[in-house]
Amino acid sequence: METVYALLVGINEYRAETRADLRGCLNDVAAAGAALEAVAPGRVRARVLTDGAATAAAVQEGIVGHLGQAGPGDTALFWFSGHGTEYPAQTPEELLIEPTGRCQALVCADGPLPDKRLGVLLDGAAAGGARVVAVLDSCFSGGSSRDDWPSRMLLPLPSWRPEPSAGTRDTSGPARMTAHVLLAASRSNQPAFERPLEGPDGPVVHGVFSYALTRALRAAAPGTTLRQLLAQAEAGVRRLVNGQQPVLFPVQPGGPADRPLLEGGALRSAEPSPYLLREGPDGWEVDCGRVHGLTGGPGTEFKAAGGGLVRAGAVRADRTLVVPDGWTPNPGSVHAVSVSALALPPAAVVLDGAEGLLPASPLLHEVAAGSPEEASAGLLLRVEVRGGRARVLRRDGSPYVPPLPLATDADAARLGDCLTRLVHWHRIRGLDAGLSPLSSHVKVEVRPWEDREGEPLRTDGNGEIVVSYEGSREPRIAVRLHNTGPRPLWCVLVNLDDRFGADTLLFPGEFIGSGMYGHALDGEAVQMSLPASRPVRPGASARDWLKLVVAENELNTVPFRLSRWEPGGVGTRTPLRAPADGLLRLTDPDRIMRPAGSSASGRWGASTLALRTVVP
Repeated sequence: METVYALLVGINEYRAETRADLRGCLNDVAAAGAALEAVAPGRVRARVLTDGAATAAAVQEGIVGHLGQAGPGDTALFWFSGHGTEYPAQTPEELLIEPTGRCQALVCADGPLPDKRLGVLLDGAAAGGARVVAVLDSCFSGGSSRDDWPSRMLLPLPSWRPEPSAGTRDTSGPARMTAHVLLAASRSNQPAFERPLEGPDGPVVHGVFSYALTRALRAAAPGTTLRQLLAQAEAGVRRLVNGQQPVLFPVQPGGPADRPLLEGGALRSAEPSPYLLREGPDGWEVDCGRVHGLTGGPGTEFKAAGGGLVRAGAVRADRTLVVPDGWTPNPGSVHAVSVSALALPPAAVVLDGAEGLLPASPLLHEVAAGSPEEASAGLLLRVEVRGGRARVLRRDGSPYVPPLPLATDADAARLGDCLTRLVHWHRIRGLDAGLSPLSSHVKVEVRPWEDREGEPLRTDGNGEIVVSYEGSREPRIAVRLHNTGPRPLWCVLVNLDDRFGADTLLFPGEFIGSGMYGHALDGEAVQMSLPASRPVRPGASARDWLKLVVAENELNTVPFRLSRWEPGGVGTRTPLRAPADGLLRLTDPDRIMRPAGSSASGRWGASTLALRTVVP
């Protein structure tokens, strides 16, 4: 049976020179231990470090010696409640992986533990096959609370500056992907608050995040994923305070965030739901909004996994307020949902010899050839069936994909999947925020890898950046994002290719400080190549589009991933099918991104850079 190894660290009392004691950290770890025992009775092996015993050396030894015992099927949980701090990034290695220009650290009883060092230790604990999760209820940067209760942040003492190598990521091995999941109390530019909060015997001081997360853990249904757990806790935090946004890392769909905390860490689903229904401070909400193409209006609905419907009301930049229709979700619960009806018109499809083959989908609408609807359609797909094969064509008659066989019901279903996938891909590429000023605040810079300190490459007369093979050698480029705006901005870089795939692996989503750079793949080379199905010979080429989405707040990035369309029907290594119910609607987005009553928050922008890889 699975064992839960927990290292619970809480520090209220700090050294006299800091003059910044806290009140709720010991309560946090006590509540965390009780919650774990409640959901995994008899299976929890906890080590608790508090106040003066929680030195940096003791914490590191606890991760290695205690959490390191966890093996396959076990969970290793590190929970820290205390102060955080930050210091300027100085070395080239630090600047590559810290786009805000700041390095962060936990403040132990005797000084800092840099977050990069912590990450290496946690990844080491995962080497035995355990599920490793870190919960950090501390501030990672400047700022102060808005009242007499302290935020969990300390300015660094001069003696705390780590050695340059101590704050850098371990690059000795081939693997660069983190092996643990982080649930953090706040963004890297925000405080994390503590407050007197209601308990069974009256108010008790807790960290707001720890309080919300332990409540979510106790209420979670079996198999609840970490993404869903964080969503429930995040909504709880927003109901209690302003200015604190919990963070999940890594956010890639289908990865460790989409596994449950317990139950051996097994994947709950190979295709995580793009959207979650949760209870926020303004009522029930779904975590998608205008940046995902939704503009609200009559007819927009979401369907919960259990069958319940919610109808869209006010649509904001990053979320949509909704009203349950005919059911009442349990207070504080989180539900996977998908779009079941859209307010905007779908893509137009003209069928020639394919009558009756169009699947039922809010993304697709059949129109007659030569009709006004065909002439005015923004996105048009033509389906011609001849000799038992279907051709999917653009408006100009050129093919989107190779002809598809159409002899069986499975072939017809594959045609429907192809059509919805094409529409989904075009919605991502066509994402447009209109005249948003944020669209110009972050620049995508592309350089040859061999001259990555030189001038950025410029587009040619076709509006594309062209990179070329040298014989059979694939071109390599360096890609970075430069925030030229006056404040930090959250950015995600979506890579779309000409096989109708999309992913966010280059830059999955992170804040970039004013005047700072975010480096794709943490500064590693981006290798451009032709698909395996295209021989490397003169005249061959491939196209990519880099869609940059910039926002003032984090956005849900799951809908920006789409597996490539393969002629033989084989998807990517972790296939995610194009959703047939229209999980992303990206035509003619609402230009007004500012929520009612707000003067600035929630704005976003988007831009696209086209790349062509050629064989001369």
